Amino acid sequence: MLDNAKASIPRFPRGVRLVNSEAHGGWVLLAPERMFKADAISAEILKRCTGEATLDEIIDDLAKTFNAPRERISNDVTKLLTDLSHKRLLEL
Repeated sequence: MLDNAKASIPRFPRGVRLVNSEAHGGWVLLAPERMFKADAISAEILKRCTGEATLDEIIDDLAKTFNAPRERISNDVTKLLTDLSHKRLLEL
């Protein structure tokens, strides 16, 4: 789905937000009547989904920040964001 949409700008739809919750021990993605705990890697990806950066820019930033191969980062980010998009927790 995202392979030909690298210029898309990921953002949370209305009513969905990422928050750091002490009660839940870290970052959680809150949506109406749903909550998903984000692990450390997911949280780093989701923090960048502000509606300002393209998917390519997010992937480049993560690869640079974590000194990791861009292809591997791209695969992981694409999978996560596609899954969240299917659950209507992210707009691409």
